[in-house]
Amino acid sequence: MRLWIGLHLRQLPLEVFCPNWSSDGGSIVLEQEKVLAASPLARAAGVQPGMRRGGVLMLMPEARLYDRTAEREADALHAVAMALLQYTPLVTQAEESTLLIDIGASLRLFGGIRSLCKRIRANMRALGFSAVISCAPTARGAWLLARHGGGRALCMPSLVRRLDQLPCALLPPARQFAPWFEGIGCFALGEMRRLPRPGLQRRCGHPLLDLLDAAYGMTPELFEWIEAPTTFRAHLELFDRVENAEALLWGAHRLLLQLTGWLCARQLAVERITLQLEHERGRVARPPTVIEIALAEPTWRDEHLVRLLKERLAKQTLEAHVIGLTLEALQVQPMAPPSESLFPEPGGSEEDQLRMLELLVARLGPDNVLQAAPQADYRPELANTWVPVQKKIRQAALDAQMPPDVLSLPRPVWLLAKPIALLMRNHRPFYGSPLKMASTPERIEAGWWSQAHTRDYFIAEGQDNAHYWVYRERIAGMLEDAEPRWYLHGLFA
Repeated sequence: MRLWIGLHLRQLPLEVFCPNWSSDGGSIVLEQEKVLAASPLARAAGVQPGMRRGGVLMLMPEARLYDRTAEREADALHAVAMALLQYTPLVTQAEESTLLIDIGASLRLFGGIRSLCKRIRANMRALGFSAVISCAPTARGAWLLARHGGGRALCMPSLVRRLDQLPCALLPPARQFAPWFEGIGCFALGEMRRLPRPGLQRRCGHPLLDLLDAAYGMTPELFEWIEAPTTFRAHLELFDRVENAEALLWGAHRLLLQLTGWLCARQLAVERITLQLEHERGRVARPPTVIEIALAEPTWRDEHLVRLLKERLAKQTLEAHVIGLTLEALQVQPMAPPSESLFPEPGGSEEDQLRMLELLVARLGPDNVLQAAPQADYRPELANTWVPVQKKIRQAALDAQMPPDVLSLPRPVWLLAKPIALLMRNHRPFYGSPLKMASTPERIEAGWWSQAHTRDYFIAEGQDNAHYWVYRERIAGMLEDAEPRWYLHGLFA
């Protein structure tokens, strides 16, 4: 069974200039010098739809006046449609600032109609728009319900009852015949359906009957679906000059929701994104500030990206006001299938661990979250280097770098950055207590070309049963009766 959700953005002309997460500065949208929409603050000051510009300025001199811009509204509708692609690829744009999505095949995936509507409402708030949401078995039925206050009609009998009570003026082809319908006492769609079809068709034409039949599910519906582009780059012009980097998170979240929809529609996961902070233009123009986020594991969910971006913005210092944002997906790859494991993995899944590492990198910086990268060297100090955790190390390179005979030899859990010289008592090394050797020596002679090492390593045991990695330095030309020099180099668990 097909089920449609309709979203009617009735405040779209206003919210393209003043999204619902921005401060209310008394914004008013004019069309042909008359008020089309006003913010709550402006309405509280007495501004009413249809009022002229002069009357508005008399009531509210500090009001922000905007002329309605069809291009902005079209861009905003497309941005919302891109975000909705994360729920279904079947998204289409209808008349009068309304979007229709076919979610019949997505209900089980998102936990049912109530859960899905709740998620869509949360997305709409994050995008900065208020929407009236409806559900119906037909697309035109959902469109009519959304434009009349919303509601859910999950089966055809329920939809028929709801549609029969709607006013005739909701159908655009019927508006020019409104006086005639009123004259014959026809005010609702149910009454319109009971009129003789031949006479109604001669009077009002085919478009009215076609739209009416589509709403009641009597004729098939054809749509032009919104397609995701091959690459992703989204821009948002801010409505005020922003001085605080953390205040940019609302706008960035809107762009990330569009990215999430694009990734789901293209079945991709993103590995690297950039957010450009565009500054004021003019004589003191500055180049955009670029924030780049590289992910340890590709993702397509906006929650994780929002957390990472929040940490980066909290550390970002703005050199100038920001007037726009641009988000771009630089590196993507096909979406990986979900884990087939039946039971939860101990310590969390690999994806959870990688997300934690990415969050630490965003909070502490890439130079403070490192991973081990073994090197082809027998000398313990040079057998490993530390590189950023985001740098990928090929497993083949790791296997080639490790000397084969080293893999079977015991190594301490903790290697000291600098060996500690040990005291000698009764010809035995001393570290808190006399140390006794618990292993045969392991001789390491390497680095004759630079930093030559000639050492005999032992596993030593103290009186507290703790184990240490110590070595005896072998120096060429040392007298046989000379006291050997011992060093502590590592600690065993």
